[in-house]
Amino acid sequence: MTVMRFPVVLLLAGVLGLTGCARYQQTALYQLDGGNLSVPTASQGLAVLLGPVSIADYLQREALLQRQLDGSLTSAESARWAGNLAAELDQQLLRQLASRLNSQRLVAAPAAPGFTPQVKVALSITRLDSGPLRPAVLEAQWRLSAADGKLLDGRLVRLEEAHQGSIADQVRAQSLVVQQLVEQLAMAVEEYAAPAPVAVQPAPKRAPSKPAPQPSEPQIPVAEPQRIEGEVFRF
Repeated sequence: MTVMRFPVVLLLAGVLGLTGCARYQQTALYQLDGGNLSVPTASQGLAVLLGPVSIADYLQREALLQRQLDGSLTSAESARWAGNLAAELDQQLLRQLASRLNSQRLVAAPAAPGFTPQVKVALSITRLDSGPLRPAVLEAQWRLSAADGKLLDGRLVRLEEAHQGSIADQVRAQSLVVQQLVEQLAMAVEEYAAPAPVAVQPAPKRAPSKPAPQPSEPQIPVAEPQRIEGEVFRF
């Protein structure tokens, strides 16, 4: 009986070993790439309020979702985001926009009392995903408003970026579409936050001055021959 049970014990040990390896299989963690960001140096740059920023519910998780050909979403088996994707997007948007505007005066909503922005940026991201056979797609809507709430500009955006199919290249493509969105925002903010050019009033035209009258030449009387009437005597 003992001889018959030994192969069974080896088989069970092998199965448990494989199960343990599968359970502890290392999962790759990914973050969005912000590109070549620089720390803003202008402490008195543009004052911008970023927010509110709303992100689709399906993106508020750590699972790295894959868009399939039929439009469905499935979680990647061996990869996930290093943190909550919505929180990662908030940080990336703020840091990238500050870098492109070279301004330390960017604040995420809600702003602290006393902060008066030159421009307010409201953003809604409704889609950000990709799949092995689907490109990276970002769909969003942004609005710019002045400090008094007056709407300055707004736009619906759809950005696409191709990739090679791997998870790493999909994350690269998703990072690029986020960078393109921030570039659009930076250009719009710079356009509407720039002070209006001061109109230079043209100098009034001066009427042409009249030439000073020339002194008239003295009139010299002309001597005219005087006719003397007299009697003529003939002999």
